[in-house]
Amino acid sequence: MKLNLTKPLVFFDLETTGINVTQDRIVEASFLKVHPNGNEDLKTFRLNPTIPIPSEVSIIHGIYDHDIAESPLFKEVAKPLFEFLKGCDLAGYNLVRFDVPVLAEEFLRVGLDFSIDNRKLIDSQKIFYIMEPRTCLLYTSPSPRD
Repeated sequence: MKLNLTKPLVFFDLETTGINVTQDRIVEASFLKVHPNGNEDLKTFRLNPTIPIPSEVSIIHGIYDHDIAESPLFKEVAKPLFEFLKGCDLAGYNLVRFDVPVLAEEFLRVGLDFSIDNRKLIDSQKIFYIMEPRTCLLYTSPSPRD
């Protein structure tokens, strides 16, 4: 399928130390930028979150404290990443409720204001829930009196 883009679209996913948007940190990030001309740029990196990764979280994504001990801090990749994302629309799964807020918090900690103004956000989780609704109707058998 060919995308008809007017500006770059960045698909991205984050692995973090947990699910608290304001307190947890990024441990791995991957960004695929698709340009209107079809060219693509991929950036994937691991980060030292400066806080421990709970073992129950490491079991889920497979990244442990020792895996990222020597990795750069977010502040070391923040400015180039900020520039990479400038002027781009964003896409991903659970993007609106998790990935964008976590990324914005990380940028704020290093003094960069990551705004979603003038960006389109494509959240494939929302699309999935619209296309495949999970409504549940309870069935009760008629009572003997009916």
